[in-house]
Amino acid sequence: MAFFGISNWDNAYENGAHIPQSGRWPNVWHEQATEFRRQSSDEVTSEIDRPYGPAERNRFDLFSPRSPAGLLIYIHGGYWLRLEKGFWSHLAQGPLGHRFAVAIPSYTLCPAIRLTGIVDEIAAMIEAVAALVDGPIVLVGHSAGGHLATSMVEEASPLSAATVSRILNVVSLSGLHDLRPLMRTAMNARLRLDPEEANRLSPALQLPKPGARVTCWVGSSERSEFQRQSALLANIWRGLGAETSYVIEPDRHHFDIMEGLTDPMHPLTRCALNIT
Repeated sequence: MAFFGISNWDNAYENGAHIPQSGRWPNVWHEQATEFRRQSSDEVTSEIDRPYGPAERNRFDLFSPRSPAGLLIYIHGGYWLRLEKGFWSHLAQGPLGHRFAVAIPSYTLCPAIRLTGIVDEIAAMIEAVAALVDGPIVLVGHSAGGHLATSMVEEASPLSAATVSRILNVVSLSGLHDLRPLMRTAMNARLRLDPEEANRLSPALQLPKPGARVTCWVGSSERSEFQRQSALLANIWRGLGAETSYVIEPDRHHFDIMEGLTDPMHPLTRCALNIT
């Protein structure tokens, strides 16, 4: 009989040390995003730094084709502690190829806010953009953003019923769906998770909205703890009536798992937009 456990929770959630040349990634993301924003197009309008709330980081960028077919919202990761919307503009390319508008928000980071407050900020952002763009809504979140995206289709979602009814699909890329292990990491000094909040904000411990459709998407080179977190939500929510899938993309890791969104024909883009 074999027993399995984790003795070093900081290592379990550490990505950079386990990805070759990991230090180059923030610059790669930023360069690609900046280049995308520099490109001019008669077919796509760009609105940068549009406010959705009173806080300094309550801003989103919106890239929209003429007569959009729907709206995709990309929510960045960084353990709710780092990064901002300006690193991800290039990910709009795939959805734009199918005439979906793309909104990318920033949000207040810990420790200036609790995770409960971040969830509420993302809900306010989704409501604001939903009022601007008609049609179906797709939520895609990476890592901590995967947590925020799936939180929007929980039974206790902070979104209005009208907005929830428009959500076509949720894709959680290497998402975090059970927050309790994070209380055992050093980063919790800044996250300030306690048992009550960790339980209440863990999608895997909550009921999904009726009709929720969620894809948990990870890379084959992802850390095992992120693969476990993704399989966990797909398994539990399927048993609770949601339509779920669990996809392992070959040769992808935590820092490049989102790159498929740059290509209209990539399986990730097609999955997100429910294109067969």
